[in-house]
Amino acid sequence: MEVSAIDILNRVRRYKEEEDSLKWEGTFAEYLQLVKERPQVAQTAHSRVYNMIKSSGVDERDGKKMYQFFGKQIFGLETALERLVEEYFHPAARRLDVRKRILLLMGPVSGGKSTIVTLLKRGLEHYSRTDEGAVYAIKGCPMHEDPLHLIPQHLREDFFKEYGIRIEGSLSPLNTMRLEQEYGGHIEDVLVERIFFSEDRRVGIGTFTPSDPKSQDIADLTGSIDFSTIAEFGSESDPRAYRFDGELNKANRGMMEFQEMLKLDEKFLWHLLSLTQEGNFKAGRFALISADELIVAHTNETEYRTFISNKKNEALHSRIIVMPIPYNLKVSEEERIYSKMISESDMAHVHIAPHALRAAAIFSVLTRLEIPKKQGIDLVKKMRLYDGESVEGFNSVDVEELKKEYPNEGMNGIDPRYVINRISSAIIRKEVPSINALDVLRSLKDGLDQHASISEEDREKFMNYIAIARKEYDEIAKNEVQKAFVYSYEESAKHLMNNYLDNVEAFCNKNKLRDPITGEEMNPDEKLMRSIEEQIGISENAKRAFREEILIRLSAFARKGKRFDYNSHERLREAIQKKLFADLKDVVKITTSSKTPDESQLKKINEVVARLIDEHGYDSNSANELLRYVGSLLNR
Repeated sequence: MEVSAIDILNRVRRYKEEEDSLKWEGTFAEYLQLVKERPQVAQTAHSRVYNMIKSSGVDERDGKKMYQFFGKQIFGLETALERLVEEYFHPAARRLDVRKRILLLMGPVSGGKSTIVTLLKRGLEHYSRTDEGAVYAIKGCPMHEDPLHLIPQHLREDFFKEYGIRIEGSLSPLNTMRLEQEYGGHIEDVLVERIFFSEDRRVGIGTFTPSDPKSQDIADLTGSIDFSTIAEFGSESDPRAYRFDGELNKANRGMMEFQEMLKLDEKFLWHLLSLTQEGNFKAGRFALISADELIVAHTNETEYRTFISNKKNEALHSRIIVMPIPYNLKVSEEERIYSKMISESDMAHVHIAPHALRAAAIFSVLTRLEIPKKQGIDLVKKMRLYDGESVEGFNSVDVEELKKEYPNEGMNGIDPRYVINRISSAIIRKEVPSINALDVLRSLKDGLDQHASISEEDREKFMNYIAIARKEYDEIAKNEVQKAFVYSYEESAKHLMNNYLDNVEAFCNKNKLRDPITGEEMNPDEKLMRSIEEQIGISENAKRAFREEILIRLSAFARKGKRFDYNSHERLREAIQKKLFADLKDVVKITTSSKTPDESQLKKINEVVARLIDEHGYDSNSANELLRYVGSLLNR
């Protein structure tokens, strides 16, 4: 424990030393030299955010961009995130008009809006400590003002020609006064320092939360007069008598988060009009104050609809870019969301049996999907296609068509927090160190009656989705036990596969087989081959192509001097497993449901339980529960 504490303290010390080593201070003349060498230090707030996202890496998959920046925290929202980056951050970074808009993330509760904003804030804090994301400001300025504001307006065109950098904004009232009084008007002597964004220290990152409209003061946004200094400075319009400590002041050069922006009083929203459009805002008895910051807000769909229906808000409508952030619609990604939420909770020590989270994810995703209009496709097939699974008769073109049917799909349904709450409830109720899929589905079902915002119609629909999730889990459970049992009969599996391969080779080469006992020639055993192929849905018309594919794979292995074995062809292995399991079904039934198993049955159960624990991620409790459950399914 002591070593660990020392280690933590050493890391804190190293972090502080690293930050100290990054500090820089110099005159404006020295800063200009720095800008000449590294023009990126003079980038705008929007450009900084875009470059930060890009610097984490971008992958391309099926023509879609995947941004690694969001990869470890946001799951299943690749399309929404690509749109956010490409339609807002990218053009804003290029100084297009989009940067003069408030970014409004709009979506259902617990859909990832706050997580995206938090990621951007934490990302900026880290990025400002790198060479590419370094930020410099006039030393001693409470608003961390851009040093380039010191360049007079009439010289800015020449500056652009020489440096290739456009300067926007005017020197603030406080720094205008300091330039004259502290530096005698010599801009080259003004001190500049490197700053590091920090939400805690209120440097470059601001957060504003609406409270009671009667008590909330506009000073929270724009700063206020320090009345104790008026006697010293003689006037309320003296910038030294003003505290530039509002959220808009402190967020300058970085980003400003408006939580529940649309709940704000109107007088607060009007301040955002000139800030977004002109890059400045009014504070106290001063000229307009320039600010360069990304303004991001988040809200739900109901509040947004109410907001736009109010005619008073029309001026703000055109100054907002709405980015829908729907729920994730991929089962595998939903599982990752739950795993992440559980790992961050006090439930991490509880063993959650394999596929328990998948069963919950199937239910959640079904509640968010719209009934497909396309012929021949139901909700379950749609769910599988969205998750990248292959569904016979459909391809990626069909997936894109399905997505176009409902452009706003995913804005309704069950939220991840509800599922995690119900998993917690299942753990507490069961009072055992592990829970399985049935425990989770039961808890989800029980919780629907207590969910205040679910209508009677939706409750009935959701009950049906729990039944579908249970049915899907039944197949998964049988498959899991099947694999564990078949492994115990591995010799039988290998023998069956070799027999199948001999027959396939003879069939494709139009040869006969020789009976190993009588020595007489026989035709390939069509019944045996079909009994295996049918297990994985190979139709009569498709059998020749499948067999030829197997033979090509067999030849390829032989050419390379490799041995074609039980694991060499995934679909063939699955077919062999299913065929063997079908033949073993009676054995499995008897073994799993026998109240007093004999010695051989007990040995078999122990082998299967060991396999489920070692290879499939179960603990002894959940493995035995799985066997009992599958036994009951097979006996129905």
